[in-house]
Amino acid sequence: MPRSDSLVAAAAYFDAGGFFADLQRRVAFRTESDTGAATPALESYLREEMIPPLAALGFACEVVANPVPGGGPFLIARRVEDASLPTVMTYGHGDVVSGQDAHWEEGLAPWALTARGERWYGRGTADNKGQHSINLGGLAAVLEARGGRLGYNVTWLIEMGEEAASPGLHAMCEQQRDKLRADLFIASDGPRVSAARPTLFLGSRGAVNFSLRLRARPRGYHSGNWGGVLVNPGTVVSHAVASLVDARGRILVEALRPPPVTQAVRDALASIAIGGGADDPEVDEGWGEPGLSPAERLVAWNTIEVLALGAGSPQRPVNAIPSEAVAHCQLRFVVGTPWQDLQEIVRAHLDAHGFGQVEVEVTLTGAATRLDVENPWVGWARRSIEESSGQRLDLLPNLAGSLPNDVFADLLGLPTLWVPHSYPACAQHAPNEHLLAPLAREGLQIMAGLYWDLGEPGLAPWAAGRLAQSASTLS
Repeated sequence: MPRSDSLVAAAAYFDAGGFFADLQRRVAFRTESDTGAATPALESYLREEMIPPLAALGFACEVVANPVPGGGPFLIARRVEDASLPTVMTYGHGDVVSGQDAHWEEGLAPWALTARGERWYGRGTADNKGQHSINLGGLAAVLEARGGRLGYNVTWLIEMGEEAASPGLHAMCEQQRDKLRADLFIASDGPRVSAARPTLFLGSRGAVNFSLRLRARPRGYHSGNWGGVLVNPGTVVSHAVASLVDARGRILVEALRPPPVTQAVRDALASIAIGGGADDPEVDEGWGEPGLSPAERLVAWNTIEVLALGAGSPQRPVNAIPSEAVAHCQLRFVVGTPWQDLQEIVRAHLDAHGFGQVEVEVTLTGAATRLDVENPWVGWARRSIEESSGQRLDLLPNLAGSLPNDVFADLLGLPTLWVPHSYPACAQHAPNEHLLAPLAREGLQIMAGLYWDLGEPGLAPWAAGRLAQSASTLS
């Protein structure tokens, strides 16, 4: 059978309404994971929505308890055609952020899939139920076109806590390393660069959330009676932040700046345009590291962002010097940054600049990853995606956001390819989250093409890709 048969089958699944019906059921599961507790809906989603279609495709499925108390469960599904064949691993998450029910537009709700033109609204449509549903549909299309055989094995991992910072994912993968052994990782999450054409990214920036806090005294004091003789924590913390990053967004702490952008990364980003979509904000020229393009600043560089500032009562200011102030900050960083040492680096920097009284606390961490853009799998995936879509793709060395990709790239040692099916204005994590129907249809065909090409003898670089991965670092 020709390759085109799999793409036709994938499109037929969409055109006949099968994809909409499947996603409609999945969106209806209220799988919020950022509430601090693992609700019954998290396991129900795996058992009622994921296991039946996977089992029908020949997967042996196992729900694995989270080794972290209160964490959501995992699903490991394995389809083994022959133990001597290579294995591709894929991933998705069925949990979502809080629905924010009261803030959706009239006629929309987070737990009901609603189509308005090309936009399909519902919580999880873009992140991530819609995306792993696309991949499952693409795989099913290839099995249909190939008469039930792929020519390789597949392991599918679905977690139910990604929106809660993936508690237990590292520990579970370490415990289940033998079951998760594979040769290649392909998955979908995050947005394309734009809705206009496909994107392939090879890792993600990391993130460290940290807080600067000054507790000056137990209570506030009248600003008229005591102003000028009492330290104002709001003023001190503001200047402490300003010592880390200047008024144009440039990082001032040398140890938190990344290595120079390599020529290979510059070449990959040379044609990438940031923004320009109907709902995208306008990029601010002159913000961030000078001498870099917007794509290089976003994808290949580090940033320190102030997420929130607190002192006194902003909603109802009173004439008092606040007792304390806090700045919640975040370092987004690329491979090569000593992020594990952030607390010590910031502590030493603040001490050297006269802010010894300001506390530093790291609250959340996630590593950065990046597959070498010259890895053989990258060219293979580019050719496959461009053949299926008929378009030139955007290649990102890493996503600007963060994903738990270090589990797959570092812990499990896999070349990692991410093929997103969303777009920047999808309202991910916000009210009115949606999936664009044309992107879903195209995504089904892109994934069918990738899954087809993996089974073509001599086409996929199974041996060469794994050899290149083991011989190089993720840099």
